[in-house]
Amino acid sequence: MGFSWGYRDASVDEAAAIDVIRRAIDLGVDHFDTADVYGPFVNESLVGRAIADRRERVVIATKAGLVVEDKATFRFGRDGRPEHIREACDGSLDRLGIDVIDLYYLHRVDPEVPVEETWGAMAGLVAAGKVRFLGISEASVEELERISRVHPVTTVQSELSLWTRDYLAGVVPWCAAHGASFVAFAPLGRGFLTGAITAGARFESKDFRSKLPRFGAEAVAENQRIVERLRAIAARRGATPAQIALAWVLARGEHVLAIPGTQRRRYLEENVAAVDFDLTPEELEVLDTLPAPVGGRY
Repeated sequence: MGFSWGYRDASVDEAAAIDVIRRAIDLGVDHFDTADVYGPFVNESLVGRAIADRRERVVIATKAGLVVEDKATFRFGRDGRPEHIREACDGSLDRLGIDVIDLYYLHRVDPEVPVEETWGAMAGLVAAGKVRFLGISEASVEELERISRVHPVTTVQSELSLWTRDYLAGVVPWCAAHGASFVAFAPLGRGFLTGAITAGARFESKDFRSKLPRFGAEAVAENQRIVERLRAIAARRGATPAQIALAWVLARGEHVLAIPGTQRRRYLEENVAAVDFDLTPEELEVLDTLPAPVGGRY
């Protein structure tokens, strides 16, 4: 996402972005997550160009069901109509330059359309051979129960990190019980848990984080207490705060995957190395009892 949307670093050009994606593949990363609204639309095209000569080595996930209503203010609308889902799928296939989408998500449930109706249209895409597996983002257990009666749920993608634990109580266990994977987006707290965002940090209006309560000036200052404890464990382990934060997410269960975003090779390599860190029971206890963050997610 970061290459095209949200908090894009304008100094990273397309060639550098493609280099990072291909370096990830060389390091063994085989799961890439995009969406039609990232850009909007341009991120899928970028991913398509990056994987064009190595398609067989990767799992491509993309999404439909959100539409950008105002790019400047990051205002989204939802569209779960079957006709929109079918059109969106064809558009994604074209931009990605692939014959089949490995994992297709309903990006958000549209309250104006019964979720079973949207999910049925997505199941139709599987039957048509355009999609292999289905996932859903930010769904409740009740919604998961409803759609799983229509077609199996392969993945649930929602925010999960040391400062966002909302889904641990219900959705993550539901996934374990139903043979689904839980895909954690923003596992580094949109960059905050790396320790790079210090008290006094300010975000430009074109940065999505400028709209989020947790990234207001007071919240950023207060939330440093979370990073301080993270830094202490990282220093003892010869790791970075980001690596410890990712290791904590991965320790939630074998069915829990993390999709950290990065725009630079050095951070990609740092993130990939996090798989080598097994946290001790004592470290997990410290991390499990971190203070709650100041500020809501949105």
